[in-house]
Amino acid sequence: MEEKRPAAETGEKETVSKNFIEQEIEKDLAEGVYDHVHTRFPPEPNGYLHIGHAKSILLNYGLAQKYGGKFNLRFDDTNPTKEKVEFVESIKEDVQWLGADYEDRLFFASDYFEQMYECAVLLIKKGKAFVCDLTADEIREYRGDFKTPGKESPYRNRSVEENLRLFEEMREGKYKDGEKVLRAKIDMASPNINMRDPVIYRVAHMSHHNTGDKWCIYPMYDFAHPIEDAIEHITHSICTLEFEDHRPLYDWVVRECEFENPPRQIEFAKLYLTNVVTGKRYIKKLVEDGIVDGWDDPRLVSIAALRRRGYTPESIRMFVDLVGVAKANSSVDYALLEYCIREDLKLKRSRMMAVLDPVKLVIDNYPEDQMEEVEVPNNLENPDLGTRKVPFGRELYIEREDFMEVPPRKYFRMFPGNEVRLMGAYFATCTGCEKDENGKVTVVHCTYDPETRGGSSADGRKVKGTIHWVAAKTAVKAECRLYENIVDEEKGKLNEDGSLNLNPNSLTVLTDCYVEPELGKAKAYDSYQFMRNGYFCADCRDSRPDHLVFNRIVSLKSSFKLKKD
Repeated sequence: MEEKRPAAETGEKETVSKNFIEQEIEKDLAEGVYDHVHTRFPPEPNGYLHIGHAKSILLNYGLAQKYGGKFNLRFDDTNPTKEKVEFVESIKEDVQWLGADYEDRLFFASDYFEQMYECAVLLIKKGKAFVCDLTADEIREYRGDFKTPGKESPYRNRSVEENLRLFEEMREGKYKDGEKVLRAKIDMASPNINMRDPVIYRVAHMSHHNTGDKWCIYPMYDFAHPIEDAIEHITHSICTLEFEDHRPLYDWVVRECEFENPPRQIEFAKLYLTNVVTGKRYIKKLVEDGIVDGWDDPRLVSIAALRRRGYTPESIRMFVDLVGVAKANSSVDYALLEYCIREDLKLKRSRMMAVLDPVKLVIDNYPEDQMEEVEVPNNLENPDLGTRKVPFGRELYIEREDFMEVPPRKYFRMFPGNEVRLMGAYFATCTGCEKDENGKVTVVHCTYDPETRGGSSADGRKVKGTIHWVAAKTAVKAECRLYENIVDEEKGKLNEDGSLNLNPNSLTVLTDCYVEPELGKAKAYDSYQFMRNGYFCADCRDSRPDHLVFNRIVSLKSSFKLKKD
């Protein structure tokens, strides 16, 4: 939901466009509610971040930048059952890679456990919280539903003194997991179920990655989160729509805990991509079942996976900008993300020669022991990238699909009697081929015209087909991995039993590819356009100088068109 005003009205050359969050922030600043802007990204370290989190990171960081404010990274680590240091480290790496600079403002919710405990004690003293002995199932039963008001707990009216004593005993470890909880005392008849005396502390005898065994009671998210924001002096707590119904509880906590200048929660729509897997439980199962090789498998849309596949921070920032900020949930076509990486790379990367499905081409009239270098442009659309020299010889590798013995109409590549351009080198005329006992073509033969060096003819004759090649003598062998969506897009994401509808062709591994020598220098994350085959990136995990592995980031073309406003 954006406010757009014509340039004539604003006196500016460009149209002013603000999303609804920016409008609210500017209203708060104008009315003196806040005199600065301070945002945060608060992930729970219970898994790897995905493309949806990238939107939240860049939105929060972008708002802080726009209004000259500050941005925090804070780990919401209040649930030791699911959290790991591995996830903490991966999240830090992702946030930094996206370019969201939190400077020295790295925080952990667990650093505030003592203050949260004190807030809980304050609520008890105010008669706003009580220790409850009901089981989790009983609490759920007593809560009611949208049609039925809740029933008060029989423990709701314990005295302040008794509640203080019991809560202290909970902290001391006198009770087993689930035996007692601390609940806020709000309103069991509230139409908002989140306000029906929510649990704010539970007993959990577990070691915590940050605090060790110091605590055996842990705050619930809905209680901890607003306190964390308030302690850090966050002004605008930007979160996704599913927390809209939790906002009254957020406001209640910061008000009853008596924080000055409390933060304000504003919700925006989540980012949903069509036919991709983002749910942590699904990804966890894919990892555990060995269907993917980790949380950073390039078929996933975790930020680590996108980085490994070859996506750039710039492409993800472009994607987030194009998606925009909305109040209503909607789905975005995965093709938009692919469009963004193509747009980012097309003028920045060299166009290299790589043959993924090779067949040998022998130039019968080329001197047997001769090798030469031909000069080719690195990127025809961007002359600033310069040129490079590529070895050329009598024996080359070409793509198998670039030769047909009996071609269909409008096939302009190699077939007996046809002349083609060997990219950047010479014109060559196909003379025939050799086959094995199964009829598979093993060698293609041709002759070349020495007068056509550089790929043009002095007599002005034209050829319709141009094919790329790699000199056999200097070619470097490589493995190329081609990816498709991990779920079958035609059939939908889930089977009837709720399991993932996996695409059997989500990964194709080509082990006998040949690339030009320059690609032998590729280091982790280096990316290139492979002529006619797509954009590829050196795999950060598996690629080595003695065993090159390239991931296809995206194909060259798509039917996707960016909609014009």
